[in-house]
Amino acid sequence: MGAEGREHVLLMGLQVTDEAAYDGYRARMTPILSTYGGAFGHDFVVARVLKGDARINRVFTIVFPDRATRERFFADPEYRAARAELFEPAVAATIVLGEFEAAEA
Repeated sequence: MGAEGREHVLLMGLQVTDEAAYDGYRARMTPILSTYGGAFGHDFVVARVLKGDARINRVFTIVFPDRATRERFFADPEYRAARAELFEPAVAATIVLGEFEAAEA
């Protein structure tokens, strides 16, 4: 992936309010993500928040070869269209919980 066997990882928290639309977004954007060498790592549906933003009901990692690739992916017109059509109506809150460079798995 990235330089010296490192990859760029985002840890995200969402408040998903429409599961069907969010599932449609994931189905549509995952092939685009793959073309950039990206992938989802861990993915959790949250049943109970003990501390922090109680709105979060979904937590996941999204992995890219490097930060520059991440930026190109999020700027991709096809991705932006999928986001506007499906993600934005389905997700009430988006929180970047962290980002880091990690050794490839």
